[in-house]
Amino acid sequence: MTMSPSVPDDDRPTPARFAFDRWTWKEIAHLLVNLPTAIAGFVYTVFLIGVGAGLSVTVIGLPLLALGLQGARGIGRAERGRARGMLGVRIDEPSPVVRGRRERGFFSWLWTALKDPVAWRALLYSFIRLPWGVATFAVTLVSLFVLWPVLPYIARGLTNADRAMVRALLSPSDELERRIAELESDRGVVVDTAAADLRRIERDLHDGAQARLVALAMDLGLAKEKLGHDPEAAARMVDEAHGEVKVALQELRDLARGIHPAVLTDRGLDAALSAIASRCTVPVDVTVDLTARPAQAIEGIAYFTVSELLQNISKHAHATRATVDVWRTTDRLMLQVTDNGHGGARLEGGTGMSGLAERLGAVDGLFVVDSPQGGPTTVTAELPWRDLTDTPVTR
Repeated sequence: MTMSPSVPDDDRPTPARFAFDRWTWKEIAHLLVNLPTAIAGFVYTVFLIGVGAGLSVTVIGLPLLALGLQGARGIGRAERGRARGMLGVRIDEPSPVVRGRRERGFFSWLWTALKDPVAWRALLYSFIRLPWGVATFAVTLVSLFVLWPVLPYIARGLTNADRAMVRALLSPSDELERRIAELESDRGVVVDTAAADLRRIERDLHDGAQARLVALAMDLGLAKEKLGHDPEAAARMVDEAHGEVKVALQELRDLARGIHPAVLTDRGLDAALSAIASRCTVPVDVTVDLTARPAQAIEGIAYFTVSELLQNISKHAHATRATVDVWRTTDRLMLQVTDNGHGGARLEGGTGMSGLAERLGAVDGLFVVDSPQGGPTTVTAELPWRDLTDTPVTR
């Protein structure tokens, strides 16, 4: 969340008193400016709603309303700035409008803009300010000439209502809005990742085991035809088919391991990570310090994260040694993979790092890459610890 400039602790409005200090004059100025700003905001709101609703049956109505809502965010930003400068109100800027990472195009922008709660609250603020602006302007103007001795108290009371209004309608709705936007964004990542995994499995089955089994069936058919008049050739073909069966079984095992390895299910992260480390082209030291197992989904994400990082080390790092460390801190599962390669890894480098970051982000995880040129490279990942079972880790 973007933090707005705040008022220092020693620069807050002092308690109201008969003397006219600088905060009293700021409050009086704020109340007098309420009328023109309230008129401008009210006219903008009425015009936007009227024109947007009236033209909503045409192709330009909703886009015009969406653009107007973005302008309403600007009104809210200006009013928060006025409140900070003239009323000493500490207030954060709301989170920016967030679309899904994979969402693009005009209709995505339109829908996101139309359901922006920050903009709608700014419009509501502008709409209800007109009668309040008229009242505060009139009371303040009259008090300047008639109720001068008690004007500081009147100004403080009126501006306290202003402060409450700004906090209620122009402040961020704590973390709820930000989390909703993030969850909507991450939902698209999860769906796209699942679809990509299904396509990969389908492609691997079609190009690997399925093609091999089709060829095996044809070979066995030919062997059956030769069995009567050329039994030696038939025996050779059956022997070759036996070898093809073994290869097909191995491909199916590898594919199943890519979906969810049996060793991970049966023995946990320690054994599963040691297994993939043994297949890495560089020596890998694995340390897993866990006294219980996390939920299967988190365990699977941790396994495939380390697996892809070790594949990157094998393909790109030119390293001679790597380490994998896994541990738990309170409610987080921590992973750290390091190598002594040439470094230079980036999230946008095309080595699968950005995909890993998106997958972890979709489950409220973090993914950090520290890889200066010349190395070493350290990748740190955090996952939420979802302890659905207290079963001890099998070692």
